[in-house]
Order: sequence, then structure tokens, then C-alpha cells
Amino acid sequence: MPAVGARASGRGFLAVDSGGSGLRAVVGVPGREPSVPRESGEPVRTGTRGIDPGHLMRQLLPMARALTGEYGLDRVAAVVVGAAGLATLGDALRAELPGALARELGVGTVVLAADAVTAYVGALGPRPGAVVAAGTGLIATGTDLTGWRRADGWGHLLGDSGGGAWIGRAGLEAALRAFDGRDGGSAALRACAEERFGPLPGLPGLLYPRTDRPAVLASFAPQVADCAVHDPVAAGILRAAARHIAESAAAVCPTSGEPRVALTGGLTYLGDPLLLPLAEELARRLPRAEQVPAEGDPLHGAVRVASDLVSGRLTLPSDERMFSVVHTKGD
Repeated sequence: MPAVGARASGRGFLAVDSGGSGLRAVVGVPGREPSVPRESGEPVRTGTRGIDPGHLMRQLLPMARALTGEYGLDRVAAVVVGAAGLATLGDALRAELPGALARELGVGTVVLAADAVTAYVGALGPRPGAVVAAGTGLIATGTDLTGWRRADGWGHLLGDSGGGAWIGRAGLEAALRAFDGRDGGSAALRACAEERFGPLPGLPGLLYPRTDRPAVLASFAPQVADCAVHDPVAAGILRAAARHIAESAAAVCPTSGEPRVALTGGLTYLGDPLLLPLAEELARRLPRAEQVPAEGDPLHGAVRVASDLVSGRLTLPSDERMFSVVHTKGD
């Protein structure tokens, strides 16, 4: 990173990751290490119009101006924003954000990408394959470099099968079955749930009024993984999660060539109780695909896209809702 006060040569970029924990942003120029990320710690609001472009700009502008000054960047030529919910909640963002960035930062080109796309590029780069982004929720993205495919990502009420909230909910259901004396219960998971949440009859009152229910459910996933070492019910939950994850990967993976497949997101930290059955399921469903570790996270993917864009090397396919390049009048 250049010293404070130095001027970076060439035209630079701003790369942004907008997710459930807030905004992260870096600036850089191709061929040079990007800046240290800045973080807002506040998720961008959603409302009746979907993702709120005004709220995003209010968080992003101070970060962008501080970063460009510290990095020694004369101007930002391009901005890449990877945003959670863009595919389904991004109409206002697509309509307003490019113009706002042009007015405020003089930006000439804006890329709007679903965070699943930046997660893909961060994990595999511009190569054919499939990436499952598995944290609190779950979405699979695949490309043959002519178009994008997605599977799941429908939220904790309608899908996200195999994700953290799904695992946590299944673990709590097994705990409640043990409390009731029903088949399929787990005494080990009951003990973990009582230690974490208190007496189980109070669990619905603690959980249902929360606006962050998916995160609360997902917070129990590590306990399910811990119990899976010695508890068959917990182990079965993680085997079922592995099947769901592999199903989503298979739904989006290219059917020809030698694609790669990777898992990214917080579920990777659950370790062998999930990753070993997942490797088996992927090998069974996608025997042609090479299983590889993710190279980087969604912010790393946004940086890759931005660097390729500024350098004229961008080869990713466009998609109306998942990946679009907008040329503004900022230049």
C-alpha cells in the first residue's frame, strides 16, 4: 500500500461488498495491492423499494473518500458493488446507484453484482464451475462463462437448505423432540440448547419475535457440529445438509468440460462433520468436477472484477439481475 500522502499512478477502482454484517470497501489500482478494507458494521437497509440506495451511499461515501486519500488515489474510475439480495431486491439500486456514484465520485463505470457472483469470482476467478456460498443462508452460483445460473437463496422460510439457519433449526427441532419424548430427538442437542437458550418451553417466545431469526438459528449450528462427533442425530443433520449443498451445486454446475466446485462462507468453519460428507456427496453428484478450496471471499471477488474491468480484461457474462456493467457520464 502506498504511504499516506503518496499519489498512486493510473486510474483506480473502488470495490465494495455489501452483506449481512455491513459494508466493506477497498480502493486500488491494477497490479498493486489494494488498500486495507474499511467496514461500516451496519447492514444496508431494505424496505418497500428493496435495497435502499440512499442508505448505501451515506455509508459508502465517507469510506470511499477516506480510502482514496489514504491510498494516494487521484480519482476512482470504476466501482464494483457486490450486494446481498441484488437479484430479487435490487431494482432501486440498479436505477439510482450508478448516477449517484457518477455525481459524487466522478465514476465512469459501475458494476452491480449479486454477492453470490462476487463470492463466485473470489472463490474460483473467471473460470467455469460452481460455488456454494453457505453461511447463515445458502445460495449456489454457476457459470460456463456464457451465462449465470443460481439455485436456492430463497431465505430461511422457503429454502437456504443446508445453510447455517437450516442446520440450527434442525438441531433445535431435535432438541425439542427430545424434550417432548418424540422419536428423532437428541439428548445431547437438548442439553446444548438448554445451555444456550435456557428452558426449552421458553424458546418460541425468545425466537419468534426476533427480526434476526436466521442469525439466531444459525448461531446454534456450531453446537450441532460439536455434537455430531458423538451423537448420531446431529451427525445425520449434517449429512442431510451436505446432501442439500451438493444438490444446489449440481443444479448450477456446467454439464461439460472440467468445471471446478468450491464452498465458501461461514459453514466451512464447521469442519469435518460437514465437510467430509459434503466431499462424498459432491464426488457422487459431480464426478467430473474438481473440488477446490475457495481462493478468497466476496470482497476479494469484487477486487478481481474491478481490476479486470479497469484493465480491459473483464470476461464475465452479463445478466440483467445478477451482473451488469453500467457506463455513466462520470468520465
